[in-house]
Amino acid sequence: MAEANVFWRWWTAGTTSGLGSAVGAVALPLTAVTVLDASAFEMGLIAAASYVAWIVIGLPAGVIVQRLPMRGAQIAADLARAAAVASIPVAWWAGRLTVGQLVVAALVISFADVVFDVANSTFLPSIVSKEQLQSRNSLTSGTHATTQLGGPSVGGLFVQLLGAVPTLLVDAVSYLVSALLLRTLPERRAEAPDRWPPVRAMIREGWRFVVRHPVMGPCMWAATAANTVCGAQHALYALYLVRELHAKPGLVGLLLAADGAGTLLGAALTNRVTARLGTARALIAAGFVSVAGALAVPFGAGWRGFVAFAVGNVVFSAGVVVLSVVTRTYRQIASPPELLSRVMATVRFVSWGAIPVGGLLAGALAGVLSARAALFVFVAAAACIPLVLLASPVRHLRDLTDHEEPDRAAAVRA
Repeated sequence: MAEANVFWRWWTAGTTSGLGSAVGAVALPLTAVTVLDASAFEMGLIAAASYVAWIVIGLPAGVIVQRLPMRGAQIAADLARAAAVASIPVAWWAGRLTVGQLVVAALVISFADVVFDVANSTFLPSIVSKEQLQSRNSLTSGTHATTQLGGPSVGGLFVQLLGAVPTLLVDAVSYLVSALLLRTLPERRAEAPDRWPPVRAMIREGWRFVVRHPVMGPCMWAATAANTVCGAQHALYALYLVRELHAKPGLVGLLLAADGAGTLLGAALTNRVTARLGTARALIAAGFVSVAGALAVPFGAGWRGFVAFAVGNVVFSAGVVVLSVVTRTYRQIASPPELLSRVMATVRFVSWGAIPVGGLLAGALAGVLSARAALFVFVAAAACIPLVLLASPVRHLRDLTDHEEPDRAAAVRA
């Protein structure tokens, strides 16, 4: 019962900050577009800044989290994010808000996100049994989907009523509430050795484990392709909806909420799909579903464009969340406990590091061509998701854990 209470407090903290972040995800780009009249390249720069920390400290984050109290690291990250978001309304009220301010705030949030997310994903297996991991990961993804579904709509409404900048205060408050809830959790910290190995050696050990793993490695590269597309979409969606489809702020929030609907759908179907097809086959099927969704997003104009955007966004997000839940659960099960934080950090360094790359490339392409044309170009990146899996041992498996059986048998013989 105590463990269940810990999980639900952990879940409530993440849900609260996630809802605020979903509101901020609408308010921040709309601040850039409507308040500061940002260019396509500046929008790409803001989107890239939101994820660039995965490139800078993504790998060391696993070592940092392993050496620090996980609860304390998450609380510090929440407080840093609250301060960064709150600085935007302060600068605006002082008449000093610039695109540079948004980029700096996005950078601070990005670095805090890295530490928080690695600690968060490492904390979950310590309070949940292996048998419950996939269902808990699905619940977490479903909750994220719900906040993504409701958050943008609420954010768009707040923007329309209050303005883009004041709406960001909702995001700042959500981080403070999350920090207060996390303070009630017990500390989870592995027993520290008398002397830690060098940081580079620890990073290298986690990197080699993932990259050389016949299943975990290809799954990481497939996730990297998916996140490259996500980075492009994050950079261009607000620009595309406002300047090419001429959507009002309230409608922008509603259409962006389709991402949450797709995530919710994918989370709800993950256990059923994996039970019927197997986790490995479900990954390949989800890859092809994601390609179809990415292709549908930029079609049409007027109301047809809105429908195509919403449907494509739902389909793409549903495919990606199946990929995310299944591979995350597999990493949590198949990784040695002493390597888990470094495995998580390695995978997120590579896959999440692709998000700012996708955002910058998309912004540059949209500046030369158009947002619609750039979104079509990134369908090719989406096609890499199933192709990478088909070119790996995953194509021969029904379940990802089937690959572990020969290794376990060899270990027993040894």
